[in-house]
Amino acid sequence: MAKKLLSQRHPFFYFISIWEKRIRRTVSWNLDNKVYTSEKRADKLEFRVKKHQSRLRRKLGDTEMWMQENKIKNLEIAIKRINGVIIKPGETLSFCKTVGLPTKRKGYKMGMEISGGKARPGIGGGICQSANMLHWLALHSPLTINERHHHSLDPFPDDGRVLPWASGAAVFYNYLDFQLTNNTNRTYQINLWLSSELLEGELLVDKELSFSYRVLEKNHSFIKKDEQYFRSNEIWQRKIDKRTGNTVSTALIAKNYGKVMYIPKPHQLIDQA
Repeated sequence: MAKKLLSQRHPFFYFISIWEKRIRRTVSWNLDNKVYTSEKRADKLEFRVKKHQSRLRRKLGDTEMWMQENKIKNLEIAIKRINGVIIKPGETLSFCKTVGLPTKRKGYKMGMEISGGKARPGIGGGICQSANMLHWLALHSPLTINERHHHSLDPFPDDGRVLPWASGAAVFYNYLDFQLTNNTNRTYQINLWLSSELLEGELLVDKELSFSYRVLEKNHSFIKKDEQYFRSNEIWQRKIDKRTGNTVSTALIAKNYGKVMYIPKPHQLIDQA
C-alpha cells in the first residue's frame, strides 16, 4: 500500500499545503512576465471561430440533484467574470485569476467538485464546466493552451456525452489553473451565458481566420485492474485550410488516464490487465 503524504493524513496539514500552493501561484502571477487579460467588452467582435453548448443537468439520481442546482448558481457567478473578456495579441487568460476564489461571501454554494480523486461537495463546485467550455473553444483555434489539467476521475457514465472523455479542464483555485495565450496578431473574445438548460459559449475574433480546426479522439479504451476500472484516450487537433479543405497539420494535444467510478456497460470495450 502506498504511503500517505502528511497532508493526506491530517486536515490541518492539507489546509497548509493548499495555501502554500496558492501563495506560490499568487507570487508567480506578479513575477512571470505574462500580460494577463484585463479588458471586457459588451459589444461582440465580428467573426465567430467556434460556438458550443453543454447541458447543465445530468441524470445522476436524486441525491446529487441539489448539487447540480447549486452548480448552476455557481456558474452564474463565475461566467460573469469571464463573459466578454478580450484576449489581445501577447495576452494570457488565466481562469483562476479572472474568476477569483469562490467563497460564500461572493454567493457561491456547495456544488460537486473532484478533489483528491473523490467526488464531494465544495464551495464553488461545478464551475469547472465553464473551464471545460473554454478549453473546448480554444482547441478549435490557434490560441496556445499553456496550462490544462484533466480530471483524474470519471464519476459518471457517458449519458448523452457528445465530446470526447477528458476533453475538459480541471481547475482548483488557484494552483490548478487553465491558461491560454494569444500568440497571434489577432484579437479574440470569449462570451459565456446560460439558457434554461444549457451553458453556452462562443469564441470570436476581429478578422476571419484562414484555417478551421477539428478535435478528434483516438485510442480510447476501458481498462480493468484488480476489480477497478480505468479509462484512457488521446485528444488530437487537426488544422484545415478553409480554401482547399486540406489538412495542414495534425497534433497530439493530450494523453488522458483516469479512474472510473462506475461499471462500464458490457458493450463497451474492456481490456483486462
